[in-house]
Amino acid sequence: MSAIVAVLVCLCGGLGASARYIFDSYIKAIWHKAFPMSTFVINVVAGLLAGMVAGCYARPAMSDQTHLLLATGLLGGFSTFSTMMNESVSALRAGKIAVFAGCMAASVVAPVAAVALGYLIAA
Repeated sequence: MSAIVAVLVCLCGGLGASARYIFDSYIKAIWHKAFPMSTFVINVVAGLLAGMVAGCYARPAMSDQTHLLLATGLLGGFSTFSTMMNESVSALRAGKIAVFAGCMAASVVAPVAAVALGYLIAA
């Protein structure tokens, strides 16, 4: 990988993180329940987009560099796996067992389904 590609991946990661911040701020402004909806929505959207990128990459519609920029850079910066884990553990530590279980179930199943759907859309 060239230095320019590495820099572009970093820039795309920054764009993804900025988009995540905007989505997170907007959703938190309108959602005031215990379930961390912003993290859930972001991860489902990231999963759908990752599936679409993978679907395009599986056929000759996308170069290696474009795949790297989108999947590793942009979507790597956008998705929030570590935040989801932290919010789940925080709910567990606060004794919110139902919120913890809901976070874990929904935040694993829905993004995986979104990846599969995205792949089907793009492939």
